Amino acid sequence: MSNPEVILYKKKSVDLKELLKEYKDLKRGGPGLNKYQRKAVKRFHREEALKPYQAELIRMQKCLENNHRRMIILFEGRDAAGKGGTIRRVTRYMNEKHYRVVAMAKPNDQEKTQWFFQKYIAHFPRGGEVVIFDRSWYNRAVVEPVFGFCTPEEYKNFMRGVVGFEKDLVRQGTILVKLYFSVTKEEQARRFNRRKTDPLRQWKLSEIDVQAQDRWDDFTNQKYEMLKKTHTNIAPWTIIRSNNKHEARLNAMKVILNAVPYERGNQALNFVPDSNVVISGSREKEMMDAQRIKLGSFVG
Repeated sequence: MSNPEVILYKKKSVDLKELLKEYKDLKRGGPGLNKYQRKAVKRFHREEALKPYQAELIRMQKCLENNHRRMIILFEGRDAAGKGGTIRRVTRYMNEKHYRVVAMAKPNDQEKTQWFFQKYIAHFPRGGEVVIFDRSWYNRAVVEPVFGFCTPEEYKNFMRGVVGFEKDLVRQGTILVKLYFSVTKEEQARRFNRRKTDPLRQWKLSEIDVQAQDRWDDFTNQKYEMLKKTHTNIAPWTIIRSNNKHEARLNAMKVILNAVPYERGNQALNFVPDSNVVISGSREKEMMDAQRIKLGSFVG
């Protein structure tokens, strides 16, 4: 009598219980896999978890196109905070005819003589288009003053003018989303070290990255001033805690989707951002104020 718990496969007996165990291990990335296989399985599941939201981004994009709405998304934050990886996930399945990613180079001699915002305006979206700035005009609020790339007067002029500039932008119908990716000093150091040791990531390591850890407090002070002076009701900042890259990507998508009143395709999806990952700019400033009062300085 045949054994119902054994099947014949390629002339070999296969135990169904053992096969089921291996299948379950594969599903959960369990002990039946080596560490590289488990890592690959986890990465696969994380990417799969993003797909329903990436599908919603396509619907959102179609809504903007149909209604000739313009959208600008600013990606700001610490070096190695995960901005680029999030941008790639956000745009992966979007219609490339109706979005652009802009990463500005150092200003040339002509741009240095122009009104500061002019070079950015040249890349602004037409009706039905999304433009993502991988770093934006807020370079002048944080990076440039930290490294002395602008004069104190240029910095002051920017901080005086940017709020009015953004108010005009929004009042004229542009949807503006301002995201700041926040990573801890320890996690930033870990990511920098990986860039140094991984030949496939070394291109990411810049001279500014090398100095970012030493100038951590300077960056923190500039971040505080930026939130204090440029977080407004009409153009608020949203802070994304990005030590966990997957959670940062997922929640950034939710913030973007919630910024547009479109007809959602999957009503069962959870569109509520995780409050441990997504913090309002005003709340972030309050927490930084509390840190300074309690500890005498900012933590990050």
